[in-house]
Amino acid sequence: MKNTGFALWILVLSVLASCTPSPETVGDALPADAEDFLVQAQAEFLQKAIKAERAAWVKENFITADTEKIAAEAEKEWVASTMKLAKQATRYDEAEVDESTRRKLDLLKVSLTMPAPSDDSLRSELAELGAALGSMYAKGKYCPENGGGKCLVLGDLVRTLATSRDPDELRETWVGWRTIAPPMREKYREFVRIGNQGARELGFADLGALWRSKYDMPADDFTKELDRLWEQVRPLYEALHCHVRAKLAEYYGHRVLDDEGMIPAHLLGNMWSQAWSNIYDLVAPPGEVSLDVTELLRGKGIGPREMVEYGERFFSSLGFEPLPQTFWERSLFTKPADREVQCHASAWDIDWEDDIRIKMCIDTTGEDFVTIHHELGHNYYQRAYSKQPVLFRDSANDGFHEGIGDTLALSITPAYLAKIGLLAREPADAGDLGQLMRSALDKVAFLPFGLLIDQWRWKVFSGEISPEEYNAAWWELRHKYQGIEAPVARSEEDFDPGAKYHVPANTPYTRYFLAHILQFQFHRGLCRAAGYEGPLHRCSIYGSKEAGERLRTVLEMGQSKPWPDALEAISGEREMDATAILDYFAPLTEWLEEQNADRTCGW
Repeated sequence: MKNTGFALWILVLSVLASCTPSPETVGDALPADAEDFLVQAQAEFLQKAIKAERAAWVKENFITADTEKIAAEAEKEWVASTMKLAKQATRYDEAEVDESTRRKLDLLKVSLTMPAPSDDSLRSELAELGAALGSMYAKGKYCPENGGGKCLVLGDLVRTLATSRDPDELRETWVGWRTIAPPMREKYREFVRIGNQGARELGFADLGALWRSKYDMPADDFTKELDRLWEQVRPLYEALHCHVRAKLAEYYGHRVLDDEGMIPAHLLGNMWSQAWSNIYDLVAPPGEVSLDVTELLRGKGIGPREMVEYGERFFSSLGFEPLPQTFWERSLFTKPADREVQCHASAWDIDWEDDIRIKMCIDTTGEDFVTIHHELGHNYYQRAYSKQPVLFRDSANDGFHEGIGDTLALSITPAYLAKIGLLAREPADAGDLGQLMRSALDKVAFLPFGLLIDQWRWKVFSGEISPEEYNAAWWELRHKYQGIEAPVARSEEDFDPGAKYHVPANTPYTRYFLAHILQFQFHRGLCRAAGYEGPLHRCSIYGSKEAGERLRTVLEMGQSKPWPDALEAISGEREMDATAILDYFAPLTEWLEEQNADRTCGW
């Protein structure tokens, strides 16, 4: 998906107060008919969105003070316009309209994650608070007392967490990053208070209710749905947790952690303990060797553009039309030598029709090979729903877009690599456990973290968690869901949620939990359509026109129908079902049960 960057969000929010009209300034001009309103609203929405998209593309490919300002102004206009249209849409809440019109009106109302109140002074205050929170995170540094005056940015600290095996260094690094967050606490409190007022002006109880209303079911029912999905995968997570804890205790000794209880957060190779693949070497099944795709690519001299061509051929094998020529002319595949660019991999839909592109500084690695397939998944989704009305040009819910991209990446199997000539032949089953363990350390380990971020925020938005217990409640959730504990005592002097980008940036997080569930359900449904019989983790849909047709159907639907309709189109099921993850990791689960037979699991 497009990622215009944190700095742009700060600039946009800081100027919104000066350009967001209140409903009173436009109310008299509204059409009496809801359908006429939507014709005008969608035209305005699209025009502002395309302008913002073009400006953001230029800014990310030619980073200067001028391009940043131009992009901020265009994004400002789009967000301000969307705020205005969302508030206008509430005027038609009681209108008698058909199902499609009602869906468009509802989608317009929930299109923002932080609606500004109509009061001028509150809009100004919200903008200032958002800019301050963003700046605190973006400029965050840790300056060690014994560092000789040198300060460390997040990238430095992340690398230490990923590579060091010194528990004292890991603890200092973990604590050091969190020193940036306490000054955010009171600003975040006010940010929530004002944001809740904006949500109430749109008819929602609070911001959490607004966010949860994007999923085609009552907000409370969606919360229960998440709990149900978590219970399905919790035993697999606990088995992985049990094994990882035992191997870490074996490596570090009982001075650092025990064989029972929670895992100290600084030992898992990641600043937020959300993905654990950096400690693969400590927990891997003995004798297992993971397939090295980087070595295969470099051995054949394959460069960045050729890697993208492999991705296009994957989709062509499913029956999709080739990418437009403009994709190849306008995408960015390698880092230019003459200018600064934003290298974060992203997929773009510039004109919301056929001007699709990717932007990434590709290196010849297995990781980038997977990322290319993922980003192209976004592009093919964008092109497929481009014939829908403007407000339906998005994924069925926000978990679908990321889930589709990840689904295609699951088909990069040894069988696929053999078919495209990167492997001489498909290897036997040997090595499956290593591949599954590496994948589980990312995808299974992420699940509770993906769930708890918004569990905390929704309770904050509703007032269930008071400002006086922000940090205590944060760690209660991390204990409950992840079985992770802080390496040092934490108190209400700290504000550890602020050390995670998505909290000060006000970016919803449940979409990532859903994507990690849905990608396996999508994969299972497409493998069934392809007629595949065998272990799910070895399935690749490459070359299957039947799977391609099923995929095309759901992509073309966009957001025009409730997500259960889209889910049924791709998986044959109307309910999100995490058992597909259990199917995929079944061999690893069996192995973990053997390893954990004499261990005490849980915490």
